[in-house]
Amino acid sequence: MKTKKAAPNTKTIPVKAAPAEPIQASFAQVVSLIEQARKRAYQAVNTELVGLYWQIGKYISRKLETAEWGEGVVDRLAQHLALTLPGLRGFTRRNLFRMRQFYETYAEDEKVTPLVTQLPWTHNLIILAQSKRLEEREFYLRMAIQERWGKRDLERQFRQALFEHTVLHPPKVSPVVRQIHGAAAGSVLRDAYFVEFLDLPTSHTEDDLHRGLLARLRDFLVELGRDFCFVGSEYPVQVGGRDFALDLLFFHRALNCLVAIELKVDRFEPEYLGKLGFYLEALDRDHRKSHENPAMGVLLCASKDSEVVEYALSRSLSPALIAEYQTQLPDKKLLAAKLHEFYALNAAGKASGKSTRRKKKGGQP
Repeated sequence: MKTKKAAPNTKTIPVKAAPAEPIQASFAQVVSLIEQARKRAYQAVNTELVGLYWQIGKYISRKLETAEWGEGVVDRLAQHLALTLPGLRGFTRRNLFRMRQFYETYAEDEKVTPLVTQLPWTHNLIILAQSKRLEEREFYLRMAIQERWGKRDLERQFRQALFEHTVLHPPKVSPVVRQIHGAAAGSVLRDAYFVEFLDLPTSHTEDDLHRGLLARLRDFLVELGRDFCFVGSEYPVQVGGRDFALDLLFFHRALNCLVAIELKVDRFEPEYLGKLGFYLEALDRDHRKSHENPAMGVLLCASKDSEVVEYALSRSLSPALIAEYQTQLPDKKLLAAKLHEFYALNAAGKASGKSTRRKKKGGQP
């Protein structure tokens, strides 16, 4: 009689399941989805709202233009809306006339019209009230969209006369910057940066400036521009066994490059470019990633002589910008007067050029 062999003593080894995704990370994804949906919903509501104000402004404008309505009828319209739609806000006489002004200001400008619905009504009112020129309105509309300024940030840009500064004082950069980044540099870089929010005393040191910028980094990033990302302070750079430290290091997403900022609390001197160029070379050799553009440098000085800057940059092989930091907001009236003079001279120059061309066509000397 054959006896059955006992089955081998086998143990079932449990298969370990893949580690579950941390619960908190899952929650964070849901929160992110909700926030993105909220942003899209807010933008959609804002677009509809501004579009509604545009249509009402257009309707009122046409009625007044054809003399079908007098201005008193707009008063009656505001009263009618208040009675018919109780609880409806924003349709007072004053706001109805603002809607008319809004429409009439932009109706003939096909370049700007698509921009207005991308900003909240409050932003549009600020730009409408504080801009005096078509070019200025377009400038602030585009910048507010690009930089995603909040209401306070937009108002601050008006106080610091950003448009006037941009027209009168274009950024002073080396030829290499324009070769690498082209026209983009003109919309990203500035000739002056305002740090009035630091409340620095008249006599301050580089340490005071450095510590202040770090303490108010959010404000400084708004001033630099939204594509600047902070990398580090006193960023270590080692060359030939020696240790060096950059004052501030940023990365710019649109320009796709590291941006080294060196701080100077005195006026610009040509020899400062040599040290900055040394830092940029070290960044390119030892820190730049393969997909990034060459590093760029910004010398942020208390003051500068434009002619000295021009001479210093003309043959510089480093992608560098020379800019001022200003501890007080400018005299906007003075800048406005200079801008008026600037436009007047340009207009005179264009008129003179047209006159010369007409004479040549007519065979006159």
